[in-house]
Amino acid sequence: MRKNIQAQAVAWNHGHAVSARRAGSSCHDRSRSRCIRPGAPDYFDPPGFPGMMAAGTIMTPPLIRLLRPKQWIKNAFVMAPLVFAGEVFNPDRFVLALATTLIFCAASSFCYVFNDLHDVMDDRRHPSKSKSRPIAAGDITPGAARASMVLLGGVSLLAFAVNWLTGVVTLAYVAMNVLYTIQLKKVAVVDIFTIATGFVLRVTAGGAAIGVPLTSWMLITTLCLALYLAATKRRQELLDVGGEARSVLGEYSIPMLDSFILYSSTGALVFYGMYVLTTRPRLDVTIPFVLFGFFRYRYIAERKGLGESPTDAVWKDIPLALTVLAWGLVSMWRVAQG
Repeated sequence: MRKNIQAQAVAWNHGHAVSARRAGSSCHDRSRSRCIRPGAPDYFDPPGFPGMMAAGTIMTPPLIRLLRPKQWIKNAFVMAPLVFAGEVFNPDRFVLALATTLIFCAASSFCYVFNDLHDVMDDRRHPSKSKSRPIAAGDITPGAARASMVLLGGVSLLAFAVNWLTGVVTLAYVAMNVLYTIQLKKVAVVDIFTIATGFVLRVTAGGAAIGVPLTSWMLITTLCLALYLAATKRRQELLDVGGEARSVLGEYSIPMLDSFILYSSTGALVFYGMYVLTTRPRLDVTIPFVLFGFFRYRYIAERKGLGESPTDAVWKDIPLALTVLAWGLVSMWRVAQG
């Protein structure tokens, strides 16, 4: 039954794409084989199935969409200290790091639900978010969303069961994201640094969980990498919706964001190299993977329009996904060798 419904949806979209092409529409997203009218949403709903095609949400349960599990891949940063400390095969520390990663999945979902509740009116006016965001689409009531926040908040507090420092860092992460939703995302440059700080807090929590002190090189490298991703995200948003859609986007320009991307990527590469040379010389073989990853991400952001979401980029681009996987495996292997 589900396959038949999805087939109907795909056929409906194909028919509309052909009609749009005949009507002289612009194919501005050839990498995804979509032809749409300028200014129109990049999906069409089949009759009887409203919202099915919104932003790839076919048949996805509303609660799953609310929690945004695809974004949990960002919490892999929590495991970084475990890898670079060479403790992956230490069962006690591995369990602590894994537990902290799962706690951060709950904490990040708490923040996503809070964001959706806070921005529900704006999302309802957005062509795609009005259907992809379950609260705005009416698929989940605000009351049910708040109930999920209570559960997610309770799981997040389990960070204090790991140790008090991990708990404090987790609370700081949640508090910062709440402030980001309310105000910080409206302030240019502050918004980018807030996003980047979230990644630094993930790494900090991972180090606190296993009792491993973090080097300055690791923290600065993480900050620069996250700034690179955040600046690329803003650049893609500016290209997609323009400066009119959100007030903060109007404060940026493409050349400005390109300079941010250049500065942060250069910083990340230099500081990672310094970290390797001064602290983990055996990781020198991973530098080509890092270089390729930066180049590939820039390519898919520029040519495929995937810069808005690093998680989508990893899930959808096989060379990038394989590069990240290879970097992780080679890092663990080299560190384990001593």
